Amino acid sequence: NILIDCGFGTEIDCEPIILRKLREHNINPNQITKVLISHLHKDHINGIGNWVGDQFVCNFPEAKIYIQQREYDYAVAQTNNSYNYDRLEKLKSFKNIIWMNEENSGFISENIQFEVTGGHVPFQQVFWIKNDKDIVFYGADNLPQLNYFRYHAAFKNDVDGVKAMEDRVRWEEKAKEEHWKILFYHGKRTDIKQF
Repeated sequence: NILIDCGFGTEIDCEPIILRKLREHNINPNQITKVLISHLHKDHINGIGNWVGDQFVCNFPEAKIYIQQREYDYAVAQTNNSYNYDRLEKLKSFKNIIWMNEENSGFISENIQFEVTGGHVPFQQVFWIKNDKDIVFYGADNLPQLNYFRYHAAFKNDVDGVKAMEDRVRWEEKAKEEHWKILFYHGKRTDIKQF
C-alpha cells in the first residue's frame, strides 16, 4: 500500500483525519509500505505523525518514507507559514525515512518513478506508478487540480511558475499519448482524471 503525501495533520476527536480515512477504507496504518512525499508544505506533510503526550510519533511506522533531502534543507531555511517547523524538526528522529539527495530522477522501486521538478518549490518531486495496464501520475502542486490544464498560466504561488506551467503542458501531452491516470491533490471536483 502506497500513500502519496499525508495531508494537513488535522484531528477529529483526537484522531488524525488521515488515519480515520484509511480506517474507513479498511487500511491499517501499519499496512502502508511506502509514503512518497512531494514537498514539505504543511498541507502535504503534517499528517506524517502526531503528538502522543509530549512525543511526536510516526503515523506509518512500517513504511519507508521518501523525502528529498534538498527539499528538507530548503524548507528549514525558510521563514514563512507554509511550513510547520516543529514537525520538520521531529522528522529527523524518524528511523524509516529514506533521504533522497543525489539524483533528479530515477526509480524508488521497479514500478515507482520520481522526478525532481521544482516549480512550486525548488525541490518538489512528482511520481509515476506503473503496472502492466496503468500509468498513474501525481504532479503534486505543479498540477494540483484538473483546471490547471485549462489555463496555461504561471501562478504567483509557485517559486518558479513558468517551470510549473511548462511541466503541465509536457505532462498533458504525455498523459494523452500514454493514457495516464492523474491524481489531483487539491482537486475540488475531480480527484482523478483518466486520459
